[in-house]
Amino acid sequence: MSIIQQQGMVVNMGPSMGPTDQEGRAVKRQRRDYGEEPVAGPQLDAGPTSVIAQLVSPTGETLGPPIEVPLNTTPQQLEMLVNQLAEQGENPTPYSFFVDDLEVTGDLAASVAAQSLSTEATMRVVFQPQAIFRVRPVTRCSDTMPGHTEAILHVSFSPCGNHLASGGGDTTVRFWDTHTCLPKHTCQGHKHWVLSTAWSPDGKRFASGDKNGEVRIWDPATGKPCGKPLRAHKQWITALAWQPMHRDKRCVHFASSSKDKTIKIWSALTMRCLVSLSGHADSVESIRWGGQGLLYSASRDRTIKVWAVEEEGRKMGTLVRSLTGHGHRINTLALNVDYACRTGPFDHTGVAPKDAEEGQARALARYEAALPPQGEILASGSDDFTLFLWTPATEKAPIARLTGHVQAINHLCFSPDGRQLASASFDKKVKVWDGVTGRFKQTLTGHVGRVYQVCWSADSRLLVSGGADSTCKLWRGDRDSKPIGTLPGHADEVYALDWSPSGGKVASGSKDRTIKIWRH
Repeated sequence: MSIIQQQGMVVNMGPSMGPTDQEGRAVKRQRRDYGEEPVAGPQLDAGPTSVIAQLVSPTGETLGPPIEVPLNTTPQQLEMLVNQLAEQGENPTPYSFFVDDLEVTGDLAASVAAQSLSTEATMRVVFQPQAIFRVRPVTRCSDTMPGHTEAILHVSFSPCGNHLASGGGDTTVRFWDTHTCLPKHTCQGHKHWVLSTAWSPDGKRFASGDKNGEVRIWDPATGKPCGKPLRAHKQWITALAWQPMHRDKRCVHFASSSKDKTIKIWSALTMRCLVSLSGHADSVESIRWGGQGLLYSASRDRTIKVWAVEEEGRKMGTLVRSLTGHGHRINTLALNVDYACRTGPFDHTGVAPKDAEEGQARALARYEAALPPQGEILASGSDDFTLFLWTPATEKAPIARLTGHVQAINHLCFSPDGRQLASASFDKKVKVWDGVTGRFKQTLTGHVGRVYQVCWSADSRLLVSGGADSTCKLWRGDRDSKPIGTLPGHADEVYALDWSPSGGKVASGSKDRTIKIWRH
């Protein structure tokens, strides 16, 4: 075993690549016995066996001094080294490692060879902490929940994961108990298809919008409407977004976008429209309410607009900047902090806060943990077959333009840790990108029809997709290009997907009018 000694600390780094001492003594003894002089011959180890590595945190801080490590060092051995240097003790943290933005999946020698790196220069090895808990892959359908009489367009778990909501073409919103998989409430009131739904971050309210342009707020505990319907939009609702809980502990403000080219900010307490945002020249297709007091909207007019919607030196509804670059309508947006904003104070354990103040503090801590040094990163997908990455709070210019899809991009989803971005396209492919730089990672092939939606597990290690081939497919992030499992059972196209915050269940909604729950 080779031993690294650095400032009095000994770290076991695995088997050496050179000849053993016993082999060397045997060769010398043979030469002495036969009176041979040492002659030049083939070397047992002609190349370098080690490299000087500097461990660097995601924020750029170095961990300890540069250390000489063997080239056959694996990620598991690097993880032991980082935990020793960081003095994690009895609670080690799992890490992934990157050299020049490329993940180390084999050993350091493979990374050096793949990128043609020099072993004479100090190698920067960036370590990224991973979720301590691990989500098990879903493998079977445990429950099929009938009830809807038309196609199901939306399914979503509550932030705590104890409830499931669905909406679709039969004009109803339905709430389900995720433990028993039995219906709780059927909410009637919409007169047309329910096209958009969203949970408040505290899980106490649920918003739905329909094709008539009407928005309704429901109490998930009772299934009854909260106040009167909101009828300010002139055409159908395309998206809904709630204000993150760390910005307002009451969770009462939300935004709606419409085909009528406007976005409206509402109060769920007074049931009144606070401000109407106009500026887009065509239908607003997607909105995201970020954690820095900004609202992002994408439109068929090929632009993304950034709005100040919280009064901090600016009037509510001020247009901050407009982002241009796409050559066709923009279909979808995703934020790298979407998961933290959506789940608010709830982590994978689902433990509820004692009061609103504790909930807001938890939500703020989770948001700050998910926020990278660059700030909020926005991804946009378009009918021009491309994606863009933006830092919309500070810059008009994109970080990167991501190409590779050959048909329209329908849905985008950042992993909960924000480090990976998945894109679903009508070209039957799912692509995985680096969530910070936009570097292409992997194409996931397996669907034989259009892919409608993708969703990450809570630990950011697994990905599920659903599409027109009536199946859901499970993938291991960016590690394998082929699915690790296919989830058959639906009789028609799968339009909606969601993975529970606890990680134990996946819900899928289909054109066959059923919801299926998938478990390990």
